[in-house]
Amino acid sequence: MNIYSLCRKEGIGLAGGSKEFKPTATGRGGRDPEAERDEQELRLKASMSRIKHKIVVLSGKGGVGKSTVTANLAMALAIRGHFGRVGVLDADITGPSIPKMLGVRGRRLDAGSPGLFPVVAPFNMRIVSMDFLLPSDETPVIWRGPLKSMAIRQFLAEVVWGDLDFLIVDLPPGTGDEALTIMQSIPNIGGVVIVTIPSEVSQIVVKKAVTFTRKLNAPVLGIVENMSGFVCPKCGTEVNIFRVGGGQKIAEELRVRFLGRIPLDPTICEDSDEGTPFVVRHSESPAATAFAEIVKKIEGLLETVPT
Repeated sequence: MNIYSLCRKEGIGLAGGSKEFKPTATGRGGRDPEAERDEQELRLKASMSRIKHKIVVLSGKGGVGKSTVTANLAMALAIRGHFGRVGVLDADITGPSIPKMLGVRGRRLDAGSPGLFPVVAPFNMRIVSMDFLLPSDETPVIWRGPLKSMAIRQFLAEVVWGDLDFLIVDLPPGTGDEALTIMQSIPNIGGVVIVTIPSEVSQIVVKKAVTFTRKLNAPVLGIVENMSGFVCPKCGTEVNIFRVGGGQKIAEELRVRFLGRIPLDPTICEDSDEGTPFVVRHSESPAATAFAEIVKKIEGLLETVPT
């Protein structure tokens, strides 16, 4: 069953503009389900083998700005010499937000004989999200874990990602079905970036994300502390709204790398709402500089990881 059939079966009306996708195996009346799963696994491995580095962005907790970090890291990578070689998979099936942040809301996945084709974003980034399949903002995806896992695996296996330097996966909060599916499905994950904010509440939950990653034998690239301090644009006074140092504290306690701090900046929210990546519009700001430094560290770390 392909993603379009899955949506129809579960009562989700599909958005217009997408052709019907016909997979090579149906799982009904022809190929048995086990043969279909084996074939999907082969397609998944073949698709992922053309991507040099697979990076998972994880938080364990909601409200830490993980999708914002994902979108801007992807854009920063594209700017830094990877034009047309960056993809983003929005694995938050029930609450996708990457298309809005990258200015491609309202676009649709197209389909052809090879499979599904990603939506092309600025800097020729390739984006796949459940949002591209929903007919309206009011349409909910009311799925249990197995259906979400099925959709994610199809996005990995059936999408024509092509040859990429980076595929960045934006996960929903927590360490549940979506996170487990991604970590167990993608071969040779290059690393996991864990996002937190400085508060102690966030630290407690994010520690679980580090342990989760280690249990699944995936390398932890490091921790990013988002919303770390605020500098008033009028008077220059620095205010630690969510405190400062929580990310570095976790890194030291759990013996993982600390990738850097991203200061709280109101223009990040404004740019995300307008669909313009912050690192492009405000490239000289302290927050954009922080993103650039984090990307440099990630690139350096991935050079030592076997692909």
